[in-house]
Amino acid sequence: MEYKHAGIVKYITIPLMALALSARSAVAASVPVVSEINGIRLILMQVGPSLSAVLFILAGIFYAIGQMLPPDKKANFHTAAINIIIGAVVVGALSVASTSLAIASTHLIGNLTAANSSI
Repeated sequence: MEYKHAGIVKYITIPLMALALSARSAVAASVPVVSEINGIRLILMQVGPSLSAVLFILAGIFYAIGQMLPPDKKANFHTAAINIIIGAVVVGALSVASTSLAIASTHLIGNLTAANSSI
């Protein structure tokens, strides 16, 4: 009977030890992750609006070039211009929301590491 219980204890303690070690490493790794998130936020805040403007201008150039080409090429350039405009809108939205996203991510990481460190 002792032999069966030893096997069960082994299957319970190994995952618990792995969980405890990962919780400690998550607490230690949270600081670099938060600083990386803040770095991405700063890049998006600085470069994002100008990149969005450049993408809008590039979309206009693609559309204008497409107007001078035959219909099959015109459709390709028009599609490329629309895709670039969508990219410009996404970059602009991320630039505006970068501060909120960074704060929410930092709070989420802080809450996860606090929960893991209490285990």
